[in-house]
Amino acid sequence: MIGIHLHIITEGPTEQQFVLKVLAPHLAHYQVYADARCILTSRDKHAGRQSRGGLPNYIKAKNDIQTWLKEDSRTNCRFSTMFDFYALPNDFPDFTNAQKKADPYQKLACLEAALAQDIRDNRFIPYIQLHEFEALILADAQKLDWEYLEHDKAIASLVAMVGDGNPELINDGAETAPSKRILKQIPEYDKVTAGWTVAEQIGLATLRQKCPHFNEWLTRLEQLGATGE
Repeated sequence: MIGIHLHIITEGPTEQQFVLKVLAPHLAHYQVYADARCILTSRDKHAGRQSRGGLPNYIKAKNDIQTWLKEDSRTNCRFSTMFDFYALPNDFPDFTNAQKKADPYQKLACLEAALAQDIRDNRFIPYIQLHEFEALILADAQKLDWEYLEHDKAIASLVAMVGDGNPELINDGAETAPSKRILKQIPEYDKVTAGWTVAEQIGLATLRQKCPHFNEWLTRLEQLGATGE
């Protein structure tokens, strides 16, 4: 079996490292070989420098996705995204219509379908994280003690706040999004340095159990190796 080469365009370096260090080794067991790069946000042609990371507007993400699709036209390649729903730019395809839907999962279904339609490549699998990467961390906030020692009380507050609930449904308010809740308890929290390592300690089994939309995406990626589709 040749296997599937999976390219994932990520919003930032935390998601990129999560793909490379956590998802890629797991997916390799399914003959799906993943890599990742952040969105290209600017290029200095004279200095030969590129800036990657962040999602200031949709067109930059679209351009980078389409560039990578052209760079690798192999039939055994697939492409996906890992973008946060929180602070998604309002020029995203079907953004206004998605906001009218009350159920967060219906919002994502609307946005992901619109993204797929706009990219128009059957090798492309859109994914948007509800509501942001930190929802994965709140799947087992106790594991924050891996990076943040002597924060027992703060971590216990986060654990109690989530309880047995679904961390993907923690809302996306400016003060109440998952990352804002973590920062309120642990001001030192740094997504880039701690995000993917804490998620790694939590483990994919727990992430899948607690975060259904993430689980659906990972299941689909695993199946690429068996079906080639």
